[in-house]
Amino acid sequence: MQISQRHTELPSTLYFPVRPANFPNTRLIYRNTAWAKRLKMQSVLQTDQDWENRFGRFQPFDEGQAEPLALCYHGHQFGVYNPDLGDGRGFLYAQCVDPVSGRLLDFGTKGSGQTPFSRTADGRLTLKGAVRELLATEMLDALGVNTSKTFAILETGEQLTRHDEPSPTRSAVLTRLSHGHIRIGSFQRLLYLKDHTTLETLVRYALSVYYQVEDADFMPVAEAAERLLILVAENMARLVASWLAAGFVHGVLNTDNFNISGESFDYGPWRFLAVMDPGFTAAYFDHQSRYCYGRQPEATFWALCRLADCFVPFLTVEHLQKLVGRYHDVLESEVVAAACRRLGVDHGWDQASAMVAAFMAGLRSGQMKYDEACFDWYGGSARDAADKGKRKSLYQASGFAEAADLLRSAPPAKNSHPDAAYFAKDDPVHLRIEQVEAIWAPIAAEDDWSELTASLRAIHEMAEAYALRDEPASGLLLDHPV
Repeated sequence: MQISQRHTELPSTLYFPVRPANFPNTRLIYRNTAWAKRLKMQSVLQTDQDWENRFGRFQPFDEGQAEPLALCYHGHQFGVYNPDLGDGRGFLYAQCVDPVSGRLLDFGTKGSGQTPFSRTADGRLTLKGAVRELLATEMLDALGVNTSKTFAILETGEQLTRHDEPSPTRSAVLTRLSHGHIRIGSFQRLLYLKDHTTLETLVRYALSVYYQVEDADFMPVAEAAERLLILVAENMARLVASWLAAGFVHGVLNTDNFNISGESFDYGPWRFLAVMDPGFTAAYFDHQSRYCYGRQPEATFWALCRLADCFVPFLTVEHLQKLVGRYHDVLESEVVAAACRRLGVDHGWDQASAMVAAFMAGLRSGQMKYDEACFDWYGGSARDAADKGKRKSLYQASGFAEAADLLRSAPPAKNSHPDAAYFAKDDPVHLRIEQVEAIWAPIAAEDDWSELTASLRAIHEMAEAYALRDEPASGLLLDHPV
């Protein structure tokens, strides 16, 4: 395992050393054995106790940072600027280098205790919240979304009071693996403080570490800021396109929830679509539907513009306005490409854009379930499930006629697998809210984890059929949590 301390190279004003909570118990619930193997962590994670020491007690790694770091940031929350933010129930525990890609990876936590940014909160995470984040990361990873990975979950033996779920409720601490821990809000804080020197340092760090631009430290700061903004714009466009294709609603697209690497993370009130409804809203507290399914591209672009604001000390406003246009240049083609990947259709087909538009319009005209429709039509002309399956009558409706005609003619993607065993099933894997609650119910009632274990296995089968990720499938839930 190649441990790193890259973040400590940044000015210490960007973080606070903190101590983890002293939990009354640490019960290992989930471990990501596939990623542990890829990172060559076998020597430090040999036993269950090793996992508990590292990810329940946060014992430092040899040659790693001595203490966890709570990172400083600001952010716009539902459009309102908030300078009173930062890692309030999490921290950067450690960093390492991926031996396969050479990229830096962060171990970040959720529910690990209070920090200087906790305000009046307890710094804890509910066990249900941890299970929900595990499900979100596994499902999105399987569908080809650039997402953080859930690395470990431990139940911590505390009883928490929450207003949005039955209380008292069980507690947990989660460790996620991600390509970076710097947010748009990290840059906003430095602009707010008028600390342009550290802002320049952070621009170069992000360009070098997250985008592996080798000469980032030597180019003029204006050039570095320009290149970073373009790269972030492209990655954010790809990210939101993949959300739309997955039928996913993140729920809280505040600027402190956008990772500068363009990787999706921090899953709270997320939901997956049932039917195609642009106004579908995930967060019960999003009263204006600011972050509903259909507004996610707009919300993402708004966040990108707030990042561009941070570069005013280095570039003119007029030039920044042109640079953020890169987002829209990329978004249109990425939406088509992502939808085609979900449908197993060649996105280079000259009718691909028309097919995607007709498919989405057709879904809005009827009551077809989104996941089922993507499943039934997977492979385009290479598969006839939509015409022979139990939902065929839905696809015969006049409002879906154009989409059906195009899909029957659509050439399958070269790397699609419409003959995979997964696609021979009657129904697809889905994580709509009723399914998530059904997975949680036996855990809450009887400490029965079999539904979650079965769901993870089904998601992994789906991931193998889609073959959209080039990274390892995660480990399974322990069959018998200890």
